Amino acid sequence: MIIWLNGAFGAGKTQTAYELRRRLPGSYVYDPENAGFFIRDNLPPGLGLDDFQDFPMWRAFNLEMLDYAAARYEGHIIVPMTITSRAYYQELVGALAKKHEVRHFILWAGEDTLKKRLASRLERPGSWGHRQIGRCLRAFETQVTEEKVDTDGLGIGQAAEKIGALCGLALAEDRRGPVRRGLGRLATQIRHIR
Repeated sequence: MIIWLNGAFGAGKTQTAYELRRRLPGSYVYDPENAGFFIRDNLPPGLGLDDFQDFPMWRAFNLEMLDYAAARYEGHIIVPMTITSRAYYQELVGALAKKHEVRHFILWAGEDTLKKRLASRLERPGSWGHRQIGRCLRAFETQVTEEKVDTDGLGIGQAAEKIGALCGLALAEDRRGPVRRGLGRLATQIRHIR
């Protein structure tokens, strides 16, 4: 199964993805942003775009990679990636769903919650993530409106458990204490500073 975690920046996609991976033995997190960073870093000056999702090659590469992995990998593949364009959603998630079992969730949070979460990641007002909040929230009301999981009052573990339950998957129990849990989440956050 491919579990696609969509949502605005600060919704908890990456943290929830890695929590699911930790509690679903044999699962794997696939990060489509890596292809975007490769494209951005390997084009001559003047050929870049504000959003790497606008490159057809980004969408094609990630579709091919996920199709290849899903056809051959025994475990669940977890994809934390914001997709707000209906056309891009159909090109990626819709195309994958024609060949593989795909569960797509929008991790939903209100604007105030998103701003607090971005601030906890040391993102300042005016950062790229902050500037995208309004666009993302509007898109999840009008463009990509599939199943939403309200994370406003949920911690990372609770969000993962809710996603697992909606997918019919039993997650392993989280036996870490609060200190180890916090350190693990901090390490995930640090690894994903871009």
